[in-house]
Amino acid sequence: MNKVDLLIIGGGSAGMAAAIQAYDEGVRDILILEKDGQLGGILNQCIHNGFGLTEFKEELSGPEYLARFVKQVKDRGINFKLHSYVTNITPDKVVTYTNEVDGMVEVKAKAIVVATGCYERSAGAIQVPGDRPKGVITAGTAQKYLNIHGYLVGKRIVILGSGDIGLIMARRLTLEGAKVLCVAELMPYSNGLQRNISQCLDDFNIPLYLSHSVSKVVGKERLEKVIISKVDENKKFIPGSEIEFDCDTLILSVGLIPYVSLLENIKCPISSTKGAIVTDNMETLIDGIFTCGNCLHVHDVVDFVSDEGRNAGHGAAMYLNNLDDRSHKIEVHQSREIGYVVPQMVRTPVNEDVTFKFRVKEVIKNASIIVKVGEEIISKTFKVAMIPSEMVMVKVKKEKLENLSSPIEIEIERK
Repeated sequence: MNKVDLLIIGGGSAGMAAAIQAYDEGVRDILILEKDGQLGGILNQCIHNGFGLTEFKEELSGPEYLARFVKQVKDRGINFKLHSYVTNITPDKVVTYTNEVDGMVEVKAKAIVVATGCYERSAGAIQVPGDRPKGVITAGTAQKYLNIHGYLVGKRIVILGSGDIGLIMARRLTLEGAKVLCVAELMPYSNGLQRNISQCLDDFNIPLYLSHSVSKVVGKERLEKVIISKVDENKKFIPGSEIEFDCDTLILSVGLIPYVSLLENIKCPISSTKGAIVTDNMETLIDGIFTCGNCLHVHDVVDFVSDEGRNAGHGAAMYLNNLDDRSHKIEVHQSREIGYVVPQMVRTPVNEDVTFKFRVKEVIKNASIIVKVGEEIISKTFKVAMIPSEMVMVKVKKEKLENLSSPIEIEIERK
């Protein structure tokens, strides 16, 4: 059986950042396993700009962004294998992978970072009513067909869901000559970043129907028509509100789900994010197994994915170098307005600042984020607005987290 100090599953922005950070902290025996034919993950097909504003202080396309990380991986001589699909991991950190060159291989790792990304919800997952013709496709798949293979998936297009990939594809398809008839969004607010609403819809006069969803798909062989309807506060279709669109393509941008089947198979505790429960150094509740990026919780901005990858790489390096013996964990709780918080646990004694990330369940304006330990407020941050589509981050200084004995509470205080 092969052996390695640190094995990283996934060579996207999170996995590469974890590898680079661990290397820079003295870990030399590292192996990245990537299922695709190149490092970079989803960024390979994201040819639009907007990446790197935080990470590199300049605006880059997805391939430009990932190229900088690939160069850092190669400059350090970090070992990686492409076309390598991981089929299993065990709690004692034995990883099984397969590729055409090596066949089926088992590797015993001292530490693992799981950075497997996420996958898209399909028409079946959200139970879209009506027929099942050709021409119903997820936004990420449409993006791959167009940007990687050069195939225009349709000429008259309806997009369901205002997630960022769907918004970006509305612009991309329009620029390639397709007619995007509308974007329909189930919620009363957009699920994409405001800049994408402005640049991808408003600039091209593409209508956005909030509180609407697809009530019927019509078509025999190929999609012929999509009917959208308004929904009430219970997300039920309102009779008489139907709008018909003659189209050949329905693109779904209806959410991403962390890919955690490898962790689920070893009974790793999973949180409400659909990713693993983690401590402040991105370690799961299984010793020596770390996770980060979109397989932990879905991010808005790739720069934040890379930063979280570094945190996981730092945690793995500390673990491998026996520099972190903190075993006591304090739980992190959130109020009802908050959908989830990462991390869900903080190790004590705290010797580093901790950044808490979360999403609110609904639009909240003019409110403060309160971080408490018992009755003591240790952090208070005012926000003009918080929306579910944008992740909120609050950094708490380590000095404020000394002598923890009670759970950490994160609350929203409205004015």
